[in-house]
Amino acid sequence: MGAPCRLIVQSDWDQVLRDNEGKAWVTWCRQGQQKIHSEIHTEGLSTSGQPYVTASDNFNVECITKKTLTLSYTDVMSCYRCNFQAPNITFNTVHRPKKSVICVDATSGDLAVSSDTEGKLRVWQTDTGEVRRDLTGHLGDVYTCRFFPSGLVVLSGGADMQLKIWSVENGQCAATLRGHTQGITDTAIVEKGRNIISCSRDGTAKLWDCGHSACLGTVSDLGGVVNGCALGEPDNRIELGVPVEQPSEREVLTEGKMLLLAVENGTLQGFGLHSRSKIFEYKCTDAVNCCNFLSTTTVVCGTQDSTLNLLDLRNTSTPIKCWKEQRGAVLSLLPHKQGFFCSTGDGSCFYVDEQLSTNLELTGSDCDPIYKIALDSTNLLTACRDGSVRKYKLG
Repeated sequence: MGAPCRLIVQSDWDQVLRDNEGKAWVTWCRQGQQKIHSEIHTEGLSTSGQPYVTASDNFNVECITKKTLTLSYTDVMSCYRCNFQAPNITFNTVHRPKKSVICVDATSGDLAVSSDTEGKLRVWQTDTGEVRRDLTGHLGDVYTCRFFPSGLVVLSGGADMQLKIWSVENGQCAATLRGHTQGITDTAIVEKGRNIISCSRDGTAKLWDCGHSACLGTVSDLGGVVNGCALGEPDNRIELGVPVEQPSEREVLTEGKMLLLAVENGTLQGFGLHSRSKIFEYKCTDAVNCCNFLSTTTVVCGTQDSTLNLLDLRNTSTPIKCWKEQRGAVLSLLPHKQGFFCSTGDGSCFYVDEQLSTNLELTGSDCDPIYKIALDSTNLLTACRDGSVRKYKLG
């Protein structure tokens, strides 16, 4: 399982193959073997305007449309097939001039929020790319931004060690939360958002009361920088501990929740949010960059050395599966249907299904890292170092 082999196609294949006699490179690689390079060629257009495409060597173009390509490679060992999908829209002007887009989130109402390396934080339309609000107030890079469940409020955090809560309707900052001593790397929202969670390069995670802009509790002694967090409600048979002290009355709906923390020291750590008790600590092969819940019993995390770890919360001592991708560092993980999307430091964005197979690759980035991925109701958005946000229509 995992990724013993991989097909790679030129990032702008959808553009170059539109032309008569256009060509795009393609590569086949299997772990431990030499890569095989070839080309796919356009040989005119059909009456419907779709290109006739052929491939050389052991490559075969099985199907092609304006935005999708199904390609296979056959050798003596097997036949490997992969679907490639190009972006429906590429937004190049939301962060202008082109600055690396660090984070993105989206609502089902055609709104997105994104941040870049120049400290810009913007709310914009995902159907047109029109910027609706500039959220001004952070000092330095904004590392994380996300919508509250209502879609009318944005939570952000960054290098200035501040969390800010913004109104989408008027662009005003409604609250600023201070308490971290280094940059804020990620956030999570508890239920509708009366409480929120942040994690930081200072090696802590904090639970906050939004109404009073106050910290309700801190998880510390984690062993290093906290790169990411995720909040989930595990199976009720999983023991989450009991609070040592009586929680504040301002703490709302934290019972039954588990907080995952991705730590630079190479560990994935799980805590009972209400109890602040450590439930497990799993040692990975390198710094853990991101994590997420896939179900009430299953979680996934990704590391700097491109390893994916799938764990069962009922027994975290041994992973369900641990495999190393032939890609860059794992930077973002997002559950979808029965599997998850993953983005990496070499510009890959791919889907891992319930069988732990990868047969869908989202193209567009030319080796630039994809720092964050987000879903609205029907589309996936990617935040890329090349300054673009790409939007993909999911089937």
